[in-house]
Amino acid sequence: MRPSASGLVLLVLGVLILSVHSVTYFTTEHVAGPLGFFAWDVSRPHTIFINPIAGIAALATGLALVLMTRRSRLT
Repeated sequence: MRPSASGLVLLVLGVLILSVHSVTYFTTEHVAGPLGFFAWDVSRPHTIFINPIAGIAALATGLALVLMTRRSRLT
């Protein structure tokens, strides 16, 4: 992958990381009741928090890669 393409991908990812602060997904567990013959499915949420520093780092790295390829084309 060329540096300019990977730089653009990092720029887009950086903007997404800065706009979305957390991601929540659900898992389903099969839980038995207190008597043992009843069972039901329980959905449990899991949240992943994303540090904004990761978005800033992705933006800075992507910008550096894009600018690096533009400077090499000029010379």
